[in-house]
Amino acid sequence: MSFILALDQGTSSSRSIVFDDAGQMVAMAQREFRQIYPQPGWVEHDPEEIWQTQLATAREAIAKAGLAARDIKAIGITNQRETTVVWNRRTGQAIHHAIVWQDRRGEPLCAQLREQGSAEQIRRSTGLVVDAYFSATKIRWILDHVKGAHIAAAHGDLAFGTVDAWLLFKLTGGRVHATDVSNASRTMLFDIRHNVWDRELLKLLHVPDSLLPAVHPSSHVYGETDAALLGASIPVAGMAGDQQSALFGQACFKAGLAKNTYGTGCFMLMHTGDQFRLSENGLITTATAQVGVAPGAAGAAPDGRPDSRSNGRPTGQPNGQPNCRPEFAFEGSVFIGGAVVQWLRDGLHAIKASSEVQALAESVPDAGGVMFVPAFTGLGAPYWDAQARGAIVGLTRGSTVAHIARAALESIAFQSAALLLAMGRDAAGSGGSAPPLAVSELRVDGGACVNDLLMQFQADLLGIPVVRPKVIETTALGAAYLAGLATGVWRNLEELEALWQVDRRFHPTLPRERAQDMMAGWARAVRQATAT
Repeated sequence: MSFILALDQGTSSSRSIVFDDAGQMVAMAQREFRQIYPQPGWVEHDPEEIWQTQLATAREAIAKAGLAARDIKAIGITNQRETTVVWNRRTGQAIHHAIVWQDRRGEPLCAQLREQGSAEQIRRSTGLVVDAYFSATKIRWILDHVKGAHIAAAHGDLAFGTVDAWLLFKLTGGRVHATDVSNASRTMLFDIRHNVWDRELLKLLHVPDSLLPAVHPSSHVYGETDAALLGASIPVAGMAGDQQSALFGQACFKAGLAKNTYGTGCFMLMHTGDQFRLSENGLITTATAQVGVAPGAAGAAPDGRPDSRSNGRPTGQPNGQPNCRPEFAFEGSVFIGGAVVQWLRDGLHAIKASSEVQALAESVPDAGGVMFVPAFTGLGAPYWDAQARGAIVGLTRGSTVAHIARAALESIAFQSAALLLAMGRDAAGSGGSAPPLAVSELRVDGGACVNDLLMQFQADLLGIPVVRPKVIETTALGAAYLAGLATGVWRNLEELEALWQVDRRFHPTLPRERAQDMMAGWARAVRQATAT
């Protein structure tokens, strides 16, 4: 039997999970770390604390599994995306706290980019909307505000990376500075149609290319760990941003397959195949986790053809391109998903523990006309309204805390339904040579997917089955799959598809007319939350 260690570095905790070659969890360890809030709208992490907690959980998970490092075939890394670290290549020390994906300090620069008409150029190269969510403006902020950073960067002394690249650098003792295509696609600097750093965008954002990591396929042997860290050298053979990793872990390898992760926020991705499509309905286009192809195979990056967009930097191939076929997904992000339950607990004090919310919500037959729009930090896709604020509408004298709790749970499903409806419109009306796509089921994962009431309501709103797999730790599983493919634990995607197993299917029971009326009610509530 072979074992894979998945490092799952999230926004609030670092986890490590050992999987066997049947895709089953063997052991897990988890440690939380500090959230740093220097001022309203700013969120930071200590990169060294991220590294130390991740290393500690890796050691703990291996020990819990009763294994030694020599028993681990490979390591896969999955990570909170967009979060930005800049460090000194020689000392291996970060020059500033990591700026977290939730951080909004880059908004003034984003506004400047929009005002000067750069949004469409950025969108057509990266697939992204101009937003402080992504890494580019975070890099600029660090360079502009850390004394001597611009000069050090110009001399090639600094390195930038999302958290995957930071962990890889530390694991390999500073020998490897690299990322994968899925994480690179979240920087707002990467041309996802050609899998290269975009020279024009680097110039536009004043980001030196000397900062950038090499880019490889998501399934790729990046390097080996220092033996002293875990007790033996282990290949690091898979990396992907958390949501693309979850899409891979859900075996959504083909166009039209979609997954939704229910965590603090909700992240829905639909695989759209190898043709680049731009959304007309408020979504972004992103690179999926990509498997390398053999040199000379169909779709491989042709050797010897220079590409000016890569700035001549090595990114896995002589021409600056990683050796994989570009593949894409539509993505929509809900900023407040499961976090609304935390607000019920910590803000409203309606429950003492998050696990109590389902029983409270089920104590009433429905939400009694109450709609809860949890726009605590604005609204993400498909609305993209940073000024929206939370609203509870439809209250009457008969409304109780149970109705509010049910409306809070339902808000997660309403927001996710709005995303899938937007994806459906984009997939059906893409035009050009891209074929129309249809989603026949939604695969779900994340902590809140264990809530049966929420999953049933989600199926009722969507009118398609909602499918919960037996292994819901699909983010870590995706990283394990990627690492296992690169090291021969699994031979191909067909073997991985056979490992994916269903725990429960939630079939829609609500008449479509009633579901459409409820979505119209949700749209009215959103308009009230976004009214200025």
